[in-house]
Amino acid sequence: MRNFFQFLRILRTLIKYRLDYLILSSSLLKSFKPLVYLTPWHYFPSKKLSRGERIRLALEELGPVFIKFGQTLSTRRDLLPDDIGDELAKLQDTCPPFSEQESKSIIEKNLGSSVGELFKSFDDKPLASASIAQVHTATTHNNEEIIIKVVRPGIEKLIKRDVGLLYAFASLAESHPIGKRLRPKEVIEEFEGIIYNELNMMIEAANASLLGKNFSDSDLLYVPKVHWEFCRSNILVTERIYGTPVNNIEALIENKTDLKVLAENGVIIFFTQVFDHNFFHADMHPGNIFVGKNDQYTGVDFGIMGTLSEEDQYFLAQNFLAFFNQDYKRVAQVHLESGWIPEGTNVLEFENAIRSVCEPIFQKPLNEISFAQVLLSLAKEARRFDMTIQPQLLLLYKTLFNIEGLGRTLYPNLDLWATAKPYLEKLTKDKYSIKGSLKKISDKLPELVSELPELPMLVINALKQIESGAHKQENSKKQTEAIISQLQSNLSKQRSAIFAASLVILAGILATQSMWLFAGVSSGLSFLIWLRSR
Repeated sequence: MRNFFQFLRILRTLIKYRLDYLILSSSLLKSFKPLVYLTPWHYFPSKKLSRGERIRLALEELGPVFIKFGQTLSTRRDLLPDDIGDELAKLQDTCPPFSEQESKSIIEKNLGSSVGELFKSFDDKPLASASIAQVHTATTHNNEEIIIKVVRPGIEKLIKRDVGLLYAFASLAESHPIGKRLRPKEVIEEFEGIIYNELNMMIEAANASLLGKNFSDSDLLYVPKVHWEFCRSNILVTERIYGTPVNNIEALIENKTDLKVLAENGVIIFFTQVFDHNFFHADMHPGNIFVGKNDQYTGVDFGIMGTLSEEDQYFLAQNFLAFFNQDYKRVAQVHLESGWIPEGTNVLEFENAIRSVCEPIFQKPLNEISFAQVLLSLAKEARRFDMTIQPQLLLLYKTLFNIEGLGRTLYPNLDLWATAKPYLEKLTKDKYSIKGSLKKISDKLPELVSELPELPMLVINALKQIESGAHKQENSKKQTEAIISQLQSNLSKQRSAIFAASLVILAGILATQSMWLFAGVSSGLSFLIWLRSR
């Protein structure tokens, strides 16, 4: 019944902002467009707002879950027209606070003591209140200033209800060919994963802790300390930080901050997180970034983080460099090699499509080119080629969009290309060169050496399984038994050969480190063991 009433509330909101007309005007439902003229509200004047503004205002009125959904949807610039995407990016995640009694009750219930016993002081008035949680300030008995983030009571039930309705709308949309291309269920699944992760404060605490460790030896980014003794699944307690909001340009100028360096450091932080640490803050909008002592970035709100597979890291670096060099053929090849576009795609046709998007943009001076916009324009063009963008890559594109926008706000002449290109070239040289590959093998050599002797037995076991499942085919069974017998008889020889191969690898690694004597000894031993295995 509650779902039914919520459904009616959604319909009323759609009508209020004349989104019924917008929906029925879409290619999905345009055959039903004449129904608009049968509705009485069609004949009453309404505020002249753009479609993007109407969508944004409707989502804000529908409440916290829909606000969060709109924010997540704003990252899907590959699916959205620019006017709608720009408006959704303006959604403010603010909600009326819940009572201090409820906050205290949650804290006391989960920590097992009264607020007065737990803390030296506690501010009843929330510092901030958002859709998922609200924040209070407090002081520990050790006189440490802290932030207490408390999950909003009843929010999980609300999320479950509204996400269910979103899935229902997605099912309707997927019944149409256009809806299938937009993959609405996939979008909802992505959103569901993000919002449920944000509900768990222990995940956010772990994210903050890891990010802090990653930058512990760096002056680029400061992460507030986590007070683990107070953290629970619905409570996060961290060090309180002070700083200047990164978008307060006047205050930064008063503090004599070098805005050019600050903007460039933001770009370096982004690429360091993505390619060095493979763990990046995916919600780095200005509200989550402050400038502290010595013009050091300070981050807050670690509910949304991103990671990439090693393969995506490599292909992303290659893709970025190819863009920087305007090598459209390589861009097309990278998309095909990575699996971002389907196998069998006409590479030449895709290359020409990339050129048609990029060439007009590259005619501008480099410091006027938005790299994030180039990627988004390409993503939209690639939809014709059934390009599938992984959620983590979309998070990364969103983060890059935020970082670049922030950088240009701080320093309008920011040349992201000049800042990022040397970094990526060095990364490619250090990480993806032959020397880098050998170092990676060197780091994993003990693990490889310990596992290699087990490979023959694994093969034998696999063949035995094949044998047991192929009892109806006598000839195959006999062949399998023969192979197993042969493998078992040669097992010791194979182990010797594997060990010899490991020594060859080791010799190569030692040679790259100019340890010629040890490399020679390793090669000699490898040759002797190989002869014995023959």
